[in-house]
Amino acid sequence: MLLGVPLGELALLVLAVVVGGVATGILAGLFGIGGGAIIVPVLYEVFRILGVPEEVRMQLCVGTSMAIILPTTIRSYLAHRAKGFVLAGVMRQWAWPAVLGIAAGSVIAYFAPAAVFKVVFLVVVSIIAIKLLFGRDSWRIADDFPGRAAMSGYGFLIGITSSLMGVSGGSISNMIQTLYGKPLHNAVATSAGLGVPITIAGTIGLMLAGLPQMALLPPLSIGYVSLLGVAIMAPVSSFTATYGARLAHRLSKRQLEVGFGLFLLLVAARFAASLM
Repeated sequence: MLLGVPLGELALLVLAVVVGGVATGILAGLFGIGGGAIIVPVLYEVFRILGVPEEVRMQLCVGTSMAIILPTTIRSYLAHRAKGFVLAGVMRQWAWPAVLGIAAGSVIAYFAPAAVFKVVFLVVVSIIAIKLLFGRDSWRIADDFPGRAAMSGYGFLIGITSSLMGVSGGSISNMIQTLYGKPLHNAVATSAGLGVPITIAGTIGLMLAGLPQMALLPPLSIGYVSLLGVAIMAPVSSFTATYGARLAHRLSKRQLEVGFGLFLLLVAARFAASLM
């Protein structure tokens, strides 16, 4: 027995986390996402079996997801930057508003019930998936980005939704950029870069938000971040991110759109089922 769980059962859980880490890294590099859409549901089951109370379980999943995808996002960004696809100007305009959004989302996350996280996840990914699968190149808001105020608003939106979903913001960032006429390869690369400050701020924010709840959290946790979960999944997902980035640059724009859209629909179905 370890932490009250039979060793055989715990071994299966660790294996599930490792497999999730492999898929997380590949998806991060392929689509410019941090992989939180996979990490959060995997960790939710792990923490459920380990007996983490319901009132802090989802927050712990979100915070741990942020910490796990941090190194993955960094490796993904570096791989895409080496290819020259990152839009540096967009990153500069969105970085600080996104961090402010993360701060606001961290405060909301402290009070929100688990269903709020699931509903946000379901709604956001469903909208993005529909746009990718059924949208056309003519579906554009404009041929170039708006002014500074609107761009700051977009950055804040990406940050606050990321903090509630436990993701790096790549899904929303990709959609916004393509609606303003940016090629998906550039959007993916830029999203990976923006994910770096988002995951740093998100990890710190959720660590601080969870400090008053330490009595309810499992051992080896700092606030809403489980160090055990990070130690198992982060190295695996970080290592495999580079391979996903290489694959992304071998695929056409439409192949990326269809693959990303189908992936998001699977995520939406997973959370819709959990709400029933």
